[in-house]
Amino acid sequence: MRIGIVCYPTYGGSGVLATELGIGLAKKGHEVHFISYKRPARLTSYISNVFLHEVGSYEYPLFEHPPYDSLLASKIVDVAQHANLDVLHVHYAIPHATVAFLATQILQAQNIRLPFVTTLHGTDITLVGLDKSLSSVVEFSINKSDKVTVVSDSLKMQTLSQFKIEKKINVIYNFINLQRFDRKPNPENRAAFAPNGEKIIMHISNFRPVKRVDDAVRAFAEIRKKVPAKLLLIGDGPERIKVEAMCRELGTCSDIHFLGKQDAVEDLLSIADLFLLPSAKESFGLAALEAMACGVPVVSSNAGGLPEVNIDGETCFLCDISDWEAMATKALLLLEDEDLLASFRSNARNKALEFSRDNIVPQYEQVYQQCVEKVVAKV
Repeated sequence: MRIGIVCYPTYGGSGVLATELGIGLAKKGHEVHFISYKRPARLTSYISNVFLHEVGSYEYPLFEHPPYDSLLASKIVDVAQHANLDVLHVHYAIPHATVAFLATQILQAQNIRLPFVTTLHGTDITLVGLDKSLSSVVEFSINKSDKVTVVSDSLKMQTLSQFKIEKKINVIYNFINLQRFDRKPNPENRAAFAPNGEKIIMHISNFRPVKRVDDAVRAFAEIRKKVPAKLLLIGDGPERIKVEAMCRELGTCSDIHFLGKQDAVEDLLSIADLFLLPSAKESFGLAALEAMACGVPVVSSNAGGLPEVNIDGETCFLCDISDWEAMATKALLLLEDEDLLASFRSNARNKALEFSRDNIVPQYEQVYQQCVEKVVAKV
C-alpha cells in the first residue's frame, strides 16, 4: 500500500508517533511518503520504502506570513498524483485535517479519490481546537475525514464532549520501538551526572505551561532533602527561563542539569532511576511510555490518558494535578526502598510491552484497508 503521512516534524508526541508509524509501515513493505516542512526529528537515517516531500515556502510582499496551508495542500495533491497514494494519514487536526479535505476535493475534481485518516493527538482537541476562532473548522474537518483515530479513551471522551462528531472514533494507542527503548545503561554516562552514586531523576517535555515543569523542580527540591539526587531536564521551550530562575531561588542549580533537546533520549533514560511527569494535560503520555520501556518507574499526574498507560501502585504512582508534594512523597517511597524500586522497574517494562510497534501498527493497517475498500466499493 502507498501511504502519505502529514505531520509536524518536531519532537512533540504527534510528530514522533507519525514518524515511528511510517517507519514501522515501511518495514512491513508499505511505501511511505512523509509530507512536512522539514525532515521529521525521528527520521534520522535512510530507510527503504520511505520518501520525504518537503513543503516549500513562498514569499510575496502582500503576505505577512507564508501561505503554508495552501502550499501543503498543493504538495499533497502533487504527491498523490505522482506517487499514486492509496490513503492519506494526517496527524494533529490543525491545520492538517482541513488541508487534507481541501486536497482531496481538488483530487476528486480530477477523478482521483483519496481517502484520508485523521489522528487526534491531544492539544488539537483539548487546547488549540477549543479556541472559538478554530473550533468550527476543526469540527468540520474531523467529520469530513474518512476515518478518525485518537490515542486514548480519555481523548475520545473529550472529543465527543466538546464537538458534535458524526464519525465513529477509533482508539489506537501510541506505541514505541521496544528494541530502541530498552534499558542499556552506560556507566560512564551515569558517572558523569551522579559521580557519588546519587539517584537520577528525569523529566522530558517541550517546556510548555501545560507540562508544569516547575512542579517537577519543586518536587525534586523536596526529594533532594532526603535522598542525594540529580535532576536531568530534557527538552526546551517557553517555560525554560522561568524554570531556570526557580532553580536559582530554590538553591538547587548544582543538582539540576538542563540538557536541551536530545535525539537519543533512550541513552539517558537508561541511566535514570525515576521519571517525573506532572502535566496538567496529557492525552496519552508517550514520554512516560518511553521511560517505562527503559525500566524507569514514573511518578506523574493523573491527567488524561496517563492512567491508561500506567498502573498506579505497580508501574507508577499517580497524583492529582499540581500536587507536587504528593509527587515528592511517592518518589521517596521508591528511591528509599531498593526492592520496591526494582519491582516497579520490572513492572514498568512489562507493561510497556503491551504498546509495542508490532501490536499497534496492524491496527492502523486495518483502518487503511477499510478506507481503500470503501473507495473500491464506490467505483
